[in-house]
Order: sequence, then structure tokens, then C-alpha cells
Amino acid sequence: MEATMSWHTSEQIEMCIEIGLRCVELDRERRPTIAEIVDELNKVDSAESSLAGQQVTKKKNLYSERRGRIVFSTAYRPPVPFDIFACPFSPSCTNEELHLTDGVSYNYNGCSIPPAALKTLLKNPKLAEEDGTTDADVDAGHVSGLIFVSERNDGLEILHIALHFNVDSRVKVFALADIFGAANFIGPRLEDSGCIGGGYNVGSRMVGHSLIYTSTKEPVQQCRSPWTVVYKTNLSTGVFDLSPAVSPSGKMVAVASFQSKSWNGEIENLKTDIYVMNVDGEDGLGRKLLIKNGGWPSWGSDNIIFFHRGTEKTLPFNMVETAWGVFRYKISTEETMEVTPKELDAVTPAAISETKVAVATIRQKSRFDNVRVEVQYRHIEIFDTNNAPGMQPVQITQKTRPKTDHYNPFVRDNGGRIGYHRCRSDLLQHGDHIPSNLHKIVSPVKDVGLYRVSGLSPTISKDGSKLAFVDGEFKAVWVADHRGLRIVYDYRGPHRVFSPVWNQNPDKDILYVCIGTSFNADKTLEIYAINNASGDVVQRQRLTYGGYNNAFPSSSPDGSKFVFRSTRDGGVKKYKNLHIMLEAENGQSGIGWETRLTKGPWTDTHCQWSPTGDWIVFSSTRGKPRDADELDNGLDPGYFSVYLVKPSDPMVVIRVMDSMGDLGGHINHPVFSPDGRSIAVTADLAAVSVDPISLPMFMHAVRPYGDIFMIDLDTDNLKNINNFIKGFRRITHSRYECGTPAWTTTLMATATDLDAQAQWNMLPNTTYTPACPYVHLYGGESWHMTGHLFIPKRSC
Repeated sequence: MEATMSWHTSEQIEMCIEIGLRCVELDRERRPTIAEIVDELNKVDSAESSLAGQQVTKKKNLYSERRGRIVFSTAYRPPVPFDIFACPFSPSCTNEELHLTDGVSYNYNGCSIPPAALKTLLKNPKLAEEDGTTDADVDAGHVSGLIFVSERNDGLEILHIALHFNVDSRVKVFALADIFGAANFIGPRLEDSGCIGGGYNVGSRMVGHSLIYTSTKEPVQQCRSPWTVVYKTNLSTGVFDLSPAVSPSGKMVAVASFQSKSWNGEIENLKTDIYVMNVDGEDGLGRKLLIKNGGWPSWGSDNIIFFHRGTEKTLPFNMVETAWGVFRYKISTEETMEVTPKELDAVTPAAISETKVAVATIRQKSRFDNVRVEVQYRHIEIFDTNNAPGMQPVQITQKTRPKTDHYNPFVRDNGGRIGYHRCRSDLLQHGDHIPSNLHKIVSPVKDVGLYRVSGLSPTISKDGSKLAFVDGEFKAVWVADHRGLRIVYDYRGPHRVFSPVWNQNPDKDILYVCIGTSFNADKTLEIYAINNASGDVVQRQRLTYGGYNNAFPSSSPDGSKFVFRSTRDGGVKKYKNLHIMLEAENGQSGIGWETRLTKGPWTDTHCQWSPTGDWIVFSSTRGKPRDADELDNGLDPGYFSVYLVKPSDPMVVIRVMDSMGDLGGHINHPVFSPDGRSIAVTADLAAVSVDPISLPMFMHAVRPYGDIFMIDLDTDNLKNINNFIKGFRRITHSRYECGTPAWTTTLMATATDLDAQAQWNMLPNTTYTPACPYVHLYGGESWHMTGHLFIPKRSC
């Protein structure tokens, strides 16, 4: 009891301090109202009384989610983990692959630690205490070091260091906080591109080894600006950079940078420039532009840099195709030469010497409408600029796993081995089904839980007891509750199933879905109700007719009606506006079934009714400039902002989040918090955090979602909301695309309700075989391993 009282008292004090700090915000719009202050204090008291006598750890879990849980899905994240391997320069079979990590979680983007730096690192008290490895062990090759990204700590994509003991193949992994201290390696963030700089003398002064990496740990309030900044252990460059690489001498670092340009919504080809600067900043960084339009630099020597570059060409229907090549730049002469042939795509170079470079190649473009052959997989090959014309490159991974994608090579053992990461698809057999999982992610908002589900378009019932989503093929609708995970609707026809959403009245047990070809305005998409969705006998009922594109239904709090977006009455150009279905259970078969809520030559979409019923939030292009393009790469051009409309008075429309007027930004899928005081969205407000072509991508990728952000509302004075984003909070920090969030209350009835896995039991009680297998009969990876949505393009 004493421990419980102590914990609760400290939490009360912390809450009071937090409220006090918010009360003195310079921006009056961000200060809490009296009603909000009272409500927050009451919730602390109610949490104490409802959980009296339970364990302190469970009280902390409850307190941390008192404003509910956000559940979201991701694109580009493969369904089975990445892991890091290395092969000899000329492998002959699969058995020559060397596993470089301990196999825990997702591991990728490796970089070898030079022996001299490893000796310094091993003198760190934490590593010395754990291993007792000596300099002689390093010199003899008994131990090697690796910097890599892993998702093992609360789902964060952050850097770790692995020690690989070659004698017995043991691997020990350490977090950066264990080695360098927690002060600079704490909190929600993304880290990437770890490498080692320093290790040289400037006169009589020694420049010690340091870790150089990118991180999103420092907030950026300018929307649509990258958060990625290059750090040297504890020193920031202060510029938005990607993909740092250290020269062989350890004296210089090259980065792909946005310094001379802004991010303009590029999906695949960022068109960054390459800058170089000094590792030792004592006399200034000496930062200078070296290469225009280049990315992913890699040093062959202090005079040679390899990099990749994308060249775009326009296809029919305004689609854009990017051809990728690897180039070599000589600093002393400013000469640039193309290393890889134009008939293949080559990306993410890793220099071996001044003339040799390992690259990831795709020899033939592929699309979803075919089964890939060997030349359509991403493989690691070595090119040499000294080779005679026509001489073929050295193929590495084609000899080990010819029908597996391999990513982002790096050099190991002075060029004796080439490292890379790939999916662990070798652990699967043809016909295997990968069960869905629920992953708890560390949340930057202490009273909101954050979870990633391995399904698409998650939706949660208002009481928090049921979770539903669709599979990656948009064919099966799954429901998870305390009974387990099961399919409630399996569609095997020519169309797809999209956007499930629960009726807000949990007593009705109705799940809405959209069935059709796509969200494209020219296609038919109809809304259906799955009645008794969590019961033993479900019933499907069609609610819309007429051949329009109808989507994103959301019911009123009492469940009697729902709002949806539709192309009905959208004219020749089929504009999408909001409508209200007045009879949620009967749909268009009811009398006086529909009323129009918004009207205009734009797209209103992604609508949700507030928990109180007073407002409907939606995403819209109504602020799009008159001279904006109709399409961008065959997709909608963006300019989405978030608005509120009163269902009782449609003339009252308020803009709450803006994509900055002249920028074609995407702020989509807004959802209310259970208390109606905040809105979460998926948006590209933080631009990109890694080079997209380093991810599992292919031609014509879907429009990126971005990350999930949150903005608070002044619910007592909504008309004074600023029209531009101010004070937004970034919720996710991910290289993947985080989309379609759902936000629900957290059940508090019992101790078991504190565990989301118990609340939504993800153990399947249904046997299911996807139409596209995860691994083909011949052992090749299927499209599932790219982590992509199974739809070639998205149109809101």
C-alpha cells in the first residue's frame, strides 16, 4: 500500500506541474480550459479509486492510456522480419551466408565498425564488463562489430551495436544508451545510417572516434520539413540530411541533403544534393556542395564518392517512371561517370575501393499483375570501373537466394564479404499463413497508448472491446476480441473490401465495409453492413446503390445514421462530397434515406462523426489553389486540409489543420480522441526520414501516408482555431508509411483489460490461405514480402 500511495502521489504532482506549465503557454490557444483541468484531475482520482489494491505496474499502464489507444497500420513493412547477413565475394551456395545479428526483431541497414574504432569501443565500461574482449581478439579477427537499426525496443527504429564472435558465432547486442548514456538516446525517435568517424591526428591533437548517425529526436515545427539531422555522437549539424557516410581516413562525412531545396512530396526520387563536411568541427564544419541531384553517398577513397541518381521519364496517363543508376564522382577533377548500365536499376552503393562498388540491382521492372522471375528481384552485385566493356559484374545474392529481395549492401572484412539485409522468408513454407500481430509502440504522449497492427484500416468499437481490420489483399475482414481472431467476411469475388468501421453504438454490433474496385471516382464502390459482426452468425446487407463511389461511413454516436463521402451529385468530374444516411440500418431502402452535407468542386473525404455528435471531421481539397495540377503522377495532387462541419448546420465549416496553401500536402484520415478534445491524422508533415528507394519499393508505389500526428482542439471555442498547423505533435517516427489510425477508449473494468493483447486476442481460430501465398511453391518470395498494399495506386 505504501508503494502504491507513493506512486500515485508522484503522478498527481507530475500532473499538476504539467497542467501548470500548459496554463502559462505563450499561445493562448494551447492553454487548457477550466473544464479540461477539472476533467484531468478527476481522471487521476477515478483511476486511483477504480484500481485500488491492484499492482503498481498495472496502475501505471492504466494511467498511461487514460485518454485511450491509437491503433494504426503500416505500408512497406514486410510481414516477416528483416535480418542482416554477409556473403563471401564469390559465394557458391546458400550455406555461405553468415548471420550477423541475434535474430531478435527486425534488423537492417548494417555498417561494419572499423577495427581501430572497435578497440576503442570495447574499452567502454559496459562492453568491457560484459565481454572482456581484448585488442588482440580484434587483431586476430575473433570478434567484429556492426552498427545497425533494430526495432527490438518498444518498436522504435533505432541504432544498436552488435559484437559477433567468429569462433562460436555468438552475437551480443547493445543499445546506444548502454554505451553512450541515456541523455541523448531516449524518447520516441528514428535513428539510421550509423557509421564511425574520427581516429586521426590534427597536428599533435588526436581526433577520437565518434558515432555519426541521423535522428529525428528534435522536433521541427515547420510543416513538411524533414526531421532528420546528422549527429556526431552528441553534436548536431543542424541541417536536414540523410544517409551520412564517412571517408576512409575518418576526416570527412558526406550527406544527401535538402539544404538547397525543400521536400515537395516526392514519392521515390528525392533529388537531394550531396554535401561534404569535416568530422572534426573544432575549426568549423567546412560544409560545401559537391554533387547536384544525388543520394546515398559512399566513399571509395578520400577522393572518390559513389552515389545513386534517379532519372525520370513521363509515361502515358501522366505516370512517371524513374530509372536508377550508380555514379562515380572524382573530387579532384570534378568528373562524374556512370558505373552501372542503363538497362537495369541500381541503387544504394557501397564502395569497396576507388573502382569497385557493391550495389543493389533490379534488372527488370515488375508489377503486381505477374509472378516475379529472378531478374525482377533486388540483388547485390559488384561493378568494377576497370573492367573491359561487356564484362559482367560479380553476382553475389543470385547464387545464394535467387528469388529473394536483398537491400542496402555494406562492406565487411575489408571487402572479403558483402553485407546486406533481407526478409527471413527462408523460415516459411509454401501455404504458410503469417498470423496478424499487435505491437505496442512507445508513445510520445504519456496518456495515449500506441499500437501497430499487422492488418490494414484498423477500426475499434467505441467501448474498446473489438478490433477489426482487412488483410493485405483487401479480401478478408478480421475481428479480434476476447474470444480470439477470426474472419467475419471472406470475399472471393473480383472486387476488394475496404475501410471497415464499427457503428459507434456498441449494442448494435454492426461493422460497415466498402466493396468495389478502388476509391477512384470512376469506379463503383458500395457500402455494406456486416450485422452481428462479432457473433456466431453474421449477415451482410447492402446499404448504397446507384453505381457511385461511396466510402468512409461513420455513424452518429447513437448509431441511427451515418455520414459518408460519395460521387453522387458530383457532376461530370465526379467530385466527392459528404452525405448523411438517415437510416443506418436500412440504407437506401429507407424512406427519405439521404441528405447532402457538403457541396463543391473538390474532394471531401475521410469523414468521422465526433463522440459527442456535435461535429464531423473530414479531409478536403477545398483549399486547393486554382492553378494546381489536376493529377500528380496519376494520383491526386494533395492540398488536403482537415475541417470540421456541424451536422445540424452545414454552413458552419471550420479549418483546423492546413497543408500550407501552396503545397500539395496530404493530411488525411482524421479521427477524434474518445473525449473529443484532440484529432489524430496521418500526414506528410515530417516529409521523409530515409531515402525511399532503400525500402521495399517498386514502380508506381502508392501515395505515402507519412506519420501520425496529433493536434489538440479548444472544444469551448472552436471558431478561434488557427487556420494553420500550430503546436502539432508527432506520434510516430517511422521509415514505413503509417496510415489510417483508429482511436478508442481503454477499458478499465478489470486488471486484464490493461493488456491490449488480452482485450484483443490475436490468436487466430480460423484457418485461412491468402490468394497470393507468402512464399511460392518453388521457394520465391511473393509480393507480400514487399510490405505493399495490394492496389497499384490510391485515389482519395
